[in-house]
Amino acid sequence: MQILLIRHGESEDDFLDEDYTGSIDLPLTSRGVEQVERMAQRVCAEFPPDLILSSTLIRARQAADLLSKTTGCSVTYIDNLKEKQEDESKTDFRLRGEKVLSSIRELGKDINRVAVVTHGGMITQIIEGFLELPQFNSVWFHSDNTGIHLLEYTRNGQLIRFTNCTAHLKNNEQLIE
Repeated sequence: MQILLIRHGESEDDFLDEDYTGSIDLPLTSRGVEQVERMAQRVCAEFPPDLILSSTLIRARQAADLLSKTTGCSVTYIDNLKEKQEDESKTDFRLRGEKVLSSIRELGKDINRVAVVTHGGMITQIIEGFLELPQFNSVWFHSDNTGIHLLEYTRNGQLIRFTNCTAHLKNNEQLIE
């Protein structure tokens, strides 16, 4: 089974203070919508999902809805895919990420590919769980707007095919920033 981890596009929360944690529920910008449209075209052409899972926060829902419209694949919204909440400890966030990964594996056990539209912090938690990294570590997996990470469970173990790919944005460089 393959897991496509996809960060939402540029959103209004990208312009908040640096110490902002991601818990405010703000929409995509017009630029973010364009980024998501490009990502959705690429996913449809190269990695069509059998199932789309999405965070319930507006920016991720918007991205998942556009991906669904482009691919014809329905979306299931999962509250646990939200970004780290202000009152949530690092330990609780990691445990939530591991629970999400377990749910993804269970939901996707009979399908080829699951697309997960979520947030940068949650993507890091899922990848840490996938790699079975210790809870307390200094690793961060960077995710640009609409960055795609492709993880795979094979008969021989786990495989990371690529991380944070934004090739779909390269045709128009100003979309990347």
